Amino acid sequence: MADFFSDENNRVVAESPTKPSARSLTTHTVCGEISRVVFENDDGTYSVLRLVDNQGVEHTIVGGFSGVYEGQSMEATGYWEQHREFGRQLKASSFRFILPSTKEGITRYLASGIISGIGPKLAKCIVDFFGDRTLEILDHYPARLKEIPGIGKKRVGQIRIAWQEQAARRDIFIFLQGLGISPLYCQKIYRIYGDAAPAVVKENPYRLAEDVDGIGFLMADRIAGALGIQTNDAARLKAGADYTMKQLVQLGHCCYPADGFVAKCAETLRVEPPEAARGVSAAIEQRLLIAADEMVYSSALFKLENELPELIYRLAVAANHHGRRLGRTALPTNIKFSREQLSAVELIGNYPLSIITGGPGVGKTTVVGEIVRRALAAKIKFSLAAPTGRAAKRMAESTGCPARTIHRLLKWDPGRGGFVYNQLHHLPCQLLIVDEVSMLDLVLATALFRAIEPGTTVVLVGDADQLPSVGPGTILHSFLGSGFFAVTHLNNIFRQGEGSNIIVNAHRINQGTMPVPAETGNRNLSDFYWLRQDDPEKTLQLILKMVCERIPRRFGLNPTRDIQVLTPMNRGLCGTHSLNQRLQEALNPGPKPQFKIGERIFRAGDKVMQTSNNYDKNVFNGDMGRIGEIDYENKRFKVFFDDAQVAEYDFAEADQITLSYAVTVHKSQGSEFSAVVMPLLTQHYMMLQRNLLYTGVTRARRLLVLIGSGKAVGIATRNARLEPRFSRLAERLLKLRVG
Repeated sequence: MADFFSDENNRVVAESPTKPSARSLTTHTVCGEISRVVFENDDGTYSVLRLVDNQGVEHTIVGGFSGVYEGQSMEATGYWEQHREFGRQLKASSFRFILPSTKEGITRYLASGIISGIGPKLAKCIVDFFGDRTLEILDHYPARLKEIPGIGKKRVGQIRIAWQEQAARRDIFIFLQGLGISPLYCQKIYRIYGDAAPAVVKENPYRLAEDVDGIGFLMADRIAGALGIQTNDAARLKAGADYTMKQLVQLGHCCYPADGFVAKCAETLRVEPPEAARGVSAAIEQRLLIAADEMVYSSALFKLENELPELIYRLAVAANHHGRRLGRTALPTNIKFSREQLSAVELIGNYPLSIITGGPGVGKTTVVGEIVRRALAAKIKFSLAAPTGRAAKRMAESTGCPARTIHRLLKWDPGRGGFVYNQLHHLPCQLLIVDEVSMLDLVLATALFRAIEPGTTVVLVGDADQLPSVGPGTILHSFLGSGFFAVTHLNNIFRQGEGSNIIVNAHRINQGTMPVPAETGNRNLSDFYWLRQDDPEKTLQLILKMVCERIPRRFGLNPTRDIQVLTPMNRGLCGTHSLNQRLQEALNPGPKPQFKIGERIFRAGDKVMQTSNNYDKNVFNGDMGRIGEIDYENKRFKVFFDDAQVAEYDFAEADQITLSYAVTVHKSQGSEFSAVVMPLLTQHYMMLQRNLLYTGVTRARRLLVLIGSGKAVGIATRNARLEPRFSRLAERLLKLRVG
């Protein structure tokens, strides 16, 4: 076992930049083509570029250039300064994008996706033939494209029309890019506003955050700053209040205390609280926000939080429910059930609403299997569902019956913009079993319970000790304490006797006790290993070796299909951004068909995850799959998801997916993987919580490799403090029950 875990010592030396000298007081303008984007921070507020001017001289330009890319031509104005370490550089105070003039720049411009029907290969052919006169030819003599071998009359006609349409947009795109908007978002903006885009952006750039997918308040605020809009502008204050609430919702809150909310808005907007309060009032006046019970809500979540308790009450008071027939259907079986397991099955016959909860290995799956077995015998029409595709697949495998994601159970109708099954058209089932309900958020829970007909028996299954849902709310905990559900807590660990150290250590962690690693020197393979390390660089190298070499060699697992890296954070050397880049290079290197969006590269065969619900494509947040065919000509690509769903995307829609060789523990909820590699370092301090470590460990089915220091694991194991999630759902449920 020593050869499996041994690692070399590595060192990384970080150097701090020296302070720059005083800059020149005279402004200068440099015009040329971006040859390299040296650095661009996450929020686009600082970039370092190499720009080659018309004389072929390369300059270093620094400033806030959002959405820049190599091959772009730009004009930057600013002050020269002499940096002690990096030399002479222009600190830009303003800039604008212009059309390219060199062959290389024109090639990249045409291949960037800005002209429909022209991909990298065709762009090179055109520019190779016409050289630096290419743009002039396209403007005035497009019929000459027929002179290029292999380009027929039909293709020339398509390119001429596309170029004419683009020429009409050219000034608009240059204006938008001059505000720091990337070509990807320029296309999105033009698609929505058309020729009116400049007028809309000038009048109220904060509309972009509401109307354009992917543009949030921060990007809109940078655009507003470029247009000279003041920090206390009424539109900015209102948009900032709305954005602040959306950020809090992303943290899981359904609402937020009014006083604290104003303070949060002031922090977001960088204004004094009275100014922030003015923005909050404006948002409330326009019904973007709702003030109630000393809390502030988004208008949508306020409606849902009031609606869901009514839906639960309607089901709970139904005079009859179909689950009663289960209690009269006891069948012979060779499975031995514990008293609490049998109690869980019997409660379903007595109550229309039930919850079965407990940790890993306590028999939840066995209980669900028995409920399904009795339902089949009693000829009760039932449906099985879970929040994610992987959880639904696991449910189907364990029961032998079809299971679907909740979204696909409810069936989205793109034409109507809503689910087929809703409060007016109920699900055609008499018994509904939903697994992994710890993942249910307020939005999905309300949509689900709208679609359930009174008289249906509902069984919810989940682990209350896992991380809460990614979306807003505390649904499972609110339901457990509501009194509307018959609750069974399963505690007896059945899989402990099978030698599963994953199960044993998961329960140890959940009880606040340190996990116990496999014995050193034991030649028998274990399913739980803990490699002690706290240096981020060494941990990164260890992860790469585990995923790419050691686990596949010793356990016979496929590094891409079977092994999943789970990490607490997105940022840092051992965060998802860094790990995905390194794992992509190791597991799916070029040359392969690929395309680039910003600084992100996607290749055919890449492991990816959907990061938002796309109802039109029938794919949802957390769905995982692989990139298939990449169509350069039409700027499209396909993703084959794990549940056999195939979705086609425009390159402009690539912001909906992300590489998923490594994902956060939060994003892994509801999924199981054959093997999990999980770093847990002291640099993850802000995320070191018991439920995060517990959730990560319980995602592993055959193998868990934990890489972290005793200090980091100890902090996480002891830290049972839960960050508060503000919601009034529990109080609203209680009020209905006692009222």
